[in-house]
Amino acid sequence: MGDKNPADILVFSASDCSVDNSSLTGESEPQERTKENNMQNPLEASNIMFNSTLVVSGEAYGIVIRTGDRTVLGQIAHLTAGEEKMRSPLAHEIDNFVRLIATIAIVTAIIFFGIAFPVNNNNASLAINFAIGIFVAWVPEGLPATVTMLLTIAAKRMANQNVLVKDLQGVETLGAITLLATDKTGTLTRNQMTAANIWICGELYETSASAGVEKNIARLESPGVMDILHIFALCSRAKFDRTDVPIKDREILGDATESGLIRYAAERLNNFDRLVEEHHKVFELPFNSDTKWHMTIHKKAHSNGPLTLYIKGAPERVWRLCSRILTGPNGESNQLTDDHKRAYDETYEHMASRGHRVLGFAQMLLPSNQYPTDFAFDKKTKNYPLGDFTFVGLTSLQDPPKHGVREAIGRCRAAGIKVIMVTGDHPLTAEAIGRKINLMLSDTKTMVAKKTGRRLEEIDENEYKAIVIHGEQIDKLSDTEWDNIFWKDEIIFARTSPKHKLEIVRRAQHMGHIVGVTGDGVNDSPALKKADLGIAMNVSGSDVSKEASSMILLDDNFASIIRGVEEGRLIFVNLKKSIQYTISHSTPEVIPNLLYVIVPIPLPLSAILILVIDLGFELIAALSFAWDPPETEEGLMKLPPRKPVTPETCNIFRRRALRQTRSHFDEEAGVVISPEGQTRMRKHIYNVSQLFTKEYWVDKFENTGAEVLVDGPLLSWSYLEIGLVEAVGALTAFFVVMYRRGISPRDAHVMQKGAGPPTNYWTENAELYNGIDGPTQVDILAEAQSMYYWSIMTMQMWNLFACKTRLTLPFGKYMFANRATFYCILSGASLAAFIIYTPGVEVVFKTSRSLLPLYWLIPMAFGLFIVFYAALPNLLVARYLYTS
Repeated sequence: MGDKNPADILVFSASDCSVDNSSLTGESEPQERTKENNMQNPLEASNIMFNSTLVVSGEAYGIVIRTGDRTVLGQIAHLTAGEEKMRSPLAHEIDNFVRLIATIAIVTAIIFFGIAFPVNNNNASLAINFAIGIFVAWVPEGLPATVTMLLTIAAKRMANQNVLVKDLQGVETLGAITLLATDKTGTLTRNQMTAANIWICGELYETSASAGVEKNIARLESPGVMDILHIFALCSRAKFDRTDVPIKDREILGDATESGLIRYAAERLNNFDRLVEEHHKVFELPFNSDTKWHMTIHKKAHSNGPLTLYIKGAPERVWRLCSRILTGPNGESNQLTDDHKRAYDETYEHMASRGHRVLGFAQMLLPSNQYPTDFAFDKKTKNYPLGDFTFVGLTSLQDPPKHGVREAIGRCRAAGIKVIMVTGDHPLTAEAIGRKINLMLSDTKTMVAKKTGRRLEEIDENEYKAIVIHGEQIDKLSDTEWDNIFWKDEIIFARTSPKHKLEIVRRAQHMGHIVGVTGDGVNDSPALKKADLGIAMNVSGSDVSKEASSMILLDDNFASIIRGVEEGRLIFVNLKKSIQYTISHSTPEVIPNLLYVIVPIPLPLSAILILVIDLGFELIAALSFAWDPPETEEGLMKLPPRKPVTPETCNIFRRRALRQTRSHFDEEAGVVISPEGQTRMRKHIYNVSQLFTKEYWVDKFENTGAEVLVDGPLLSWSYLEIGLVEAVGALTAFFVVMYRRGISPRDAHVMQKGAGPPTNYWTENAELYNGIDGPTQVDILAEAQSMYYWSIMTMQMWNLFACKTRLTLPFGKYMFANRATFYCILSGASLAAFIIYTPGVEVVFKTSRSLLPLYWLIPMAFGLFIVFYAALPNLLVARYLYTS
């Protein structure tokens, strides 16, 4: 007892041996081990003890049949090591955005290098500098840092909510999941057997008020309750580790079933410790697989003698040993009748149908004339009673659901996330727990057949929405049957092996699902690693499961996942807003470089100021999105997943997968056939050739109903709408400054074009122009460039508020919901002021301290226009709804 099995062992002799397989199979109750076996599934075999499982009672002898990597545990480790970690949806979308921006930047740089070369009298140096400037202007240098810091801040916030993120991109993945496959034991349930019901003296009681309201609560004054509590306390091999602390702070040494009974009795009996000391055992017959009951005899006096016999075990075995049944509070009993048998059968069936473990209890008040105080009981001679006991009652135990699980599943359902149970436990137990936590509400095929009086074969797929799949069926399922299963609303997979769990995840991913998997056992680790997001338990989780996962629930609370989903959805929304804001300044950075070469005009924005914008104010301001709250209280959890899975999107997803892998579907065989002999070079050539096919571009622009990080409306807003507004505003301010200093736009064009390559002006040694000498020309250009830089910064301040709202007005209450916005604006503005107005700094950045604050009004006017432009669609929608 208490040993860990070092290998897979075939048992040939066992005595009262039970093992804890919960980390391997998910079964919450200790499993009996004997030399006999009638199960076909090796994981259910009662004569095999698996490597790493714990012996919780008894002893056994066996032959080692597998060691090391050949054991079941080793095979699970091999499955886990053989699976590649799935890339997150965010990683794919960022890669797509990077490829898009890089393509635009490279193409435009090459094109405008070709334009700049002849325009500037074949000056290669100037053309190259110009191309580099165009490239730098297109690339949002601060975006990678912004994304990383936003995810880091969100991960820290999730850690405060007991969700530890190992992979930063897992923060957003949790918000994107469409299917959550969860283990039962230790995840949905507590992995702690708890007394649920007591049937005694013909009454069925609940053990606590939280268990339900439809039945009476067992109280000490209720008839027979004290008798059965004494059996819980005394007829047991479990015990507390210490007695000097309150009951709730003690650990119990013993198997899960007896621990549940002991815990319940100790919480109800005020004199529990004294009761065990006063009524010590004088004789004991431990539970074994032959008798299936446990007997103890105690020094507990009664009116007829000093000794009392207690027995507990399998209800049907205990019932056969009884001739009487307890009917009253003071040990009153009657002879068993057919009515008693019917009541017993009904209660037993009711308890078992709820997925509970049921035990029977009996007692015998030993007469003093046959069993005096010093009577010597002997196992060999069997001089102890073996019948005519008084049946006391039945008790059911359950592995209860964790607090908040039912509500969490309801919120998942409201958010469009399908929650399925994948467990190694028995189908009936899994379904009973599933219905208790509202994971399964609808009728299964069997229930529909029973209600309608038809055979199972006559029930169509569309007549039932819930399904329970046994692990033995999984290996035989066809592709069509898999699809039919996943289109059901409520799904439970029971008696699953680690290989089955892995296959379930793969099948769901092949349909386009973003799959999250929760688990705590070794058997969950392959699925945890294969899933888009593996979520392990911290307290009850094994080291293997934690290593394979991307996220860990620190409090083992399933409800924490909901907070994580909400945080994940919020960070996606905020990331999208942040990117929308960050790339808005690209257009006002690119356009001056184009005008500088094509028109030409003096360069409004130098390369170093572009970097200051991207890595200075913009980086600081973009961080404020990390603290933005949701625009509505429950809005995020009422929306469907951003990549919903429907029959249409499933077909699109599979068609793309077939095209990308050069596979095809054989309709006759019903299987996918992949090409053979695919080298890396051939794959690369195939991928490049796909760019010139119609199918590639049809797939690229086909509407799947999914919301991506960077989409058409976002690019239109940033590059074409707000980007152009900011470019016009900044150029207006640029030319106003020059005009006030005596250089009109036409003069600027003439001076920049000059008489030689590229110009004879805007330097310290420049020629006079309308009486303006070289140093003055340099100062005018520095002041105008400072104004262009300040204009972009000012308009981006207003754009910051415009980008923060999608459903509400940017100048409403939500504007003040995030104080970090104003801190970031203040920090960014201070940096800009430092660069322009600090003595000595202007030498480095080529700015001018002579810039008048009066000019600030120009970008502020354009900034106001941006805010009202952003609010216009929402105002029109609100007006339409009001008039409707």
